[in-house]
Amino acid sequence: MLKLDHLAVACTSLEEGTAWVEKCLGVQMQPGGQHARYGTHNTLLGLADGLYLEVIAVEPGAVPMAGHTWFDLARFSGPPRLANWICQTDDLDAALAKAPADAGTPQALTRGDLSWQITVPDDGSLPYGGAFPTLIRWADGTHHPAARLPSSGCRLIQFEVTHPAAEQLRSTMAVTDDRVTLAVGPFALKATFDTPGGVRTL
Repeated sequence: MLKLDHLAVACTSLEEGTAWVEKCLGVQMQPGGQHARYGTHNTLLGLADGLYLEVIAVEPGAVPMAGHTWFDLARFSGPPRLANWICQTDDLDAALAKAPADAGTPQALTRGDLSWQITVPDDGSLPYGGAFPTLIRWADGTHHPAARLPSSGCRLIQFEVTHPAAEQLRSTMAVTDDRVTLAVGPFALKATFDTPGGVRTL
């Protein structure tokens, strides 16, 4: 079973992506950190129910230790947008056994006292363009990032994934969150939030 962990907004500039989310949701993002293996950096927003939102971009001047970025950021262009969703599992091997063949392979990462395994395709792409989630398993004893973030007053109401192969994708995952919906249609990701300023969407 998969549990929604966090959502990711991709952008060509972290400053631009952060400003876009702050304008859309009316709240302030928090500093994140760097990911040396993939040459990226991020800002974060704590959400209700143990979730968080991440804005992520290639860090200027960084050389990815892996030889490529992740979340398909090396090929990202255009304005900031919701680009990926990440689901956690207690059994990464079992989840991958059901996942599409190009879901990626587990990579062990650490940052400070955080430790986790996450699926990353060998070319740094996103499975089904982001319609299939990145899979993550936090190491035992690691405190989830959402628990460290101040409350933003924002709560996810619904997360919608549309893709031409939605029916096929549905058979490869079991997400234990009734806010997540998959529907057949042109690829798109849409998140709806309850915020201090009312209902907002990304």
